[in-house]
Amino acid sequence: MFGRKKKRAAQDAAGDRSAEDRQDATPDPDTAPGADAAGPRGPLDVSEIGSREGYLDLGALLVKPRPGLGVRLEVDERTQRPRAVSLDLAGGTVQVQAFAAPRSEGLWDEVRRELVQSLRDGDDGEPTVEEGPFGLQVLARFPATASDGTRGFRLARFVGIDGPRWFVRAVFTGGAAVAADSAAALEEVVRELVVVRGDRPMPPRDLLPLTVPEGSVRAPAARPDDAAAQPQAPAPPRRGPEITEIG
Repeated sequence: MFGRKKKRAAQDAAGDRSAEDRQDATPDPDTAPGADAAGPRGPLDVSEIGSREGYLDLGALLVKPRPGLGVRLEVDERTQRPRAVSLDLAGGTVQVQAFAAPRSEGLWDEVRRELVQSLRDGDDGEPTVEEGPFGLQVLARFPATASDGTRGFRLARFVGIDGPRWFVRAVFTGGAAVAADSAAALEEVVRELVVVRGDRPMPPRDLLPLTVPEGSVRAPAARPDDAAAQPQAPAPPRRGPEITEIG
């Protein structure tokens, strides 16, 4: 099943690329550097771990703590329910959301195509598709203005991981949007995540419920320039204006 999806995804990549990128050969996921068969790509399913001890339990996601790692739960202002987890490390950030998925197939192929089309329609994301550490990923850059008025771009890297009846979407920003130390560090954090799908029937693309741990601290909302670096994908919801700090 996964072999067939990889081949289909590689074919889709040619259509996802911009005209400028089409002159480059589409990478083969089975031979690209990101396709490392030496160990699991992660995140893991809860069935793959022996104990939850040592993890920060956020409901649908378990996070393995490490020195310097900041964990933020992004809360929807209207419902007061957590909608996403943001992980900060070494100058980079990754926003993670987990969704229900069909039993028979994954979601990333479809979500990736929708994301690319949405970014193109918005005329401000300049999306390209390339092979990455987790398979095919979408790179985008968004016009932004620095505090001194200088015009520039903000980078974002969209990653999708299909698991057993779940789908994880991760958006790397800051230093983690490019090949840097913060990218490698946060990629390892994502690999160590554990998804708790549960047995309750859920429609595909429904957000898996997150929970706020005891001892968490309320903090102000993200700055507007931070939100600009986290564009909305077609399937997942927008980040909420309220954030809960943990740890």
